[in-house]
Amino acid sequence: MILSNLSEKELINAYIKGNELAIEQLILTHKNKVYSYIYYKIKDEDLAEDIFQDTFIKAINTIKKGKYNDEGKFLPWVMRIAHNLIIDHYRKNSRMPMVKGNSEFDIFDIIPSNDKNKHEQIEAEQIHDRLKKLVKHLPHDQKEVLMMRIYFDMSFKEISEMTNVSINTALGRMRYALINLRKMAEEKNITYSIS
Repeated sequence: MILSNLSEKELINAYIKGNELAIEQLILTHKNKVYSYIYYKIKDEDLAEDIFQDTFIKAINTIKKGKYNDEGKFLPWVMRIAHNLIIDHYRKNSRMPMVKGNSEFDIFDIIPSNDKNKHEQIEAEQIHDRLKKLVKHLPHDQKEVLMMRIYFDMSFKEISEMTNVSINTALGRMRYALINLRKMAEEKNITYSIS
């Protein structure tokens, strides 16, 4: 049996039947999205690693107890566990998360760029820096959807489940985020393709 060919439901069933490698496959499939989300919220590598491990320990224990209700929504379910653990952490420490200036989510770090000559590259970097500053001015809900969609590669269905809004609302927030970015870019006379 090749685990990478199995669906999430099949992997969970294989794990329940005693195949430990099945849960490992599930974790490997989603670890980057889950860890990136936690780190984005926490901004601390060690703490993010701890919460990441706690997230999957809680998920594994829930599955072992037979309390996981499979609806084909494993990733949003795990992300909700992570989100709740982050909230618990801040409640315990009686402090709210602080967003640090230099390590914020940067949508433009993940937009691929073609090979450019040195002049074009410097110009692109300057545009990139200006656009990065504009993203910070987006309303929180728009910035959150933009981050989840582009950086965490989540579908709009997953985003809607994670943020407890309809798919249409998530799509609308993404649309308004892009409209607002274009508008701000035009006001600042920045020409860049934002699709």
